[in-house]
Amino acid sequence: MFENIGWGEILVLLVAALFILGPERLPEAAAWLGRTIRQVKDFASGARDQLSRELGPEFDELRKPLQELRNLRDFDPRRAAVRTLFEDDEPKPNGFSTSSNGSSSVAPPPAFQPPPRPTPLSPGERPPIDPDAT
Repeated sequence: MFENIGWGEILVLLVAALFILGPERLPEAAAWLGRTIRQVKDFASGARDQLSRELGPEFDELRKPLQELRNLRDFDPRRAAVRTLFEDDEPKPNGFSTSSNGSSSVAPPPAFQPPPRPTPLSPGERPPIDPDAT
């Protein structure tokens, strides 16, 4: 829930609370906040347990899409690219493969072959038209 809050932000919030509430009301406010957070957690776990009891095995099926969404939230494109490119045991069609010890080897690229030259059009001949390109 508070994954993006660092120690610096917490310190700023504590100093602001000290100035706003004062030193005499700050302990009471911290105790109230702790009780409230604990109560919300108890409500959430009670609701989850009740759903689990009522739905049975269907509850696990409902949780699978949520877990997939959490995995998308934690998606790291760099790690996904590395996994896609380097964690395959089968050689790729372009000659790229990984060995069993995790090191990668790259086959040399094929020699460059220029495309064949098109034949010139005869006089009066219309050039071919690609309908997908227009």
